[in-house]
Amino acid sequence: MPFPGTSLLLGTRNPGKIHEIKLILGDLPLEFYSLNDFSHVAVAIEDEDTYAGNAIAKARFYSAKTGIHALADDSGLEVESLDGAPGVISARYAGAHATDADRRQLLLSELAQAGADNRRARFVCAIAIASATGEVLNLSEGVCEGTITFEPRGESGFGYDPLFVPDGYNQTFGELSDEVKNQISHRARALRKLREFLNQ
Repeated sequence: MPFPGTSLLLGTRNPGKIHEIKLILGDLPLEFYSLNDFSHVAVAIEDEDTYAGNAIAKARFYSAKTGIHALADDSGLEVESLDGAPGVISARYAGAHATDADRRQLLLSELAQAGADNRRARFVCAIAIASATGEVLNLSEGVCEGTITFEPRGESGFGYDPLFVPDGYNQTFGELSDEVKNQISHRARALRKLREFLNQ
């Protein structure tokens, strides 16, 4: 089914996410909006236990509130030696008002306390598009495998990016260029699948 609209709401106020999404989808013949254009819209509740569930719930909420087809993603970092934590609560790992730096510090602290030699981890992303009537038009997922560093490195990206070295590279997502990151990241892989749908 072709995408039935000319406008697409990016269901986030995170400038890093908006930048990444527009780098991959920005040349499509769509008019893009973000939640920064709808200051009256509240933040959607994320209480599902899967990335896909949260992405769908957010896309439905934002499209219903704005009347525009909405894209929403949910992503997280899963660390093997922490039994997959922080997982779906990655953004809320250190509390509702914690900063990215707070979350990174907590993760490193918990790894140190666990005495973990295993630094394997993966980023997971699910992206959904929903219509104002609640119909889920597309769901795409992407995964990027890698390892966790012992300290943050790099100023680029956001969230846990300065701690994550993707397989095949020596630099963290915080050190890699946008061009490289948007070829290999979990969000980039999900967005490229989504792009195929939007191109129909």
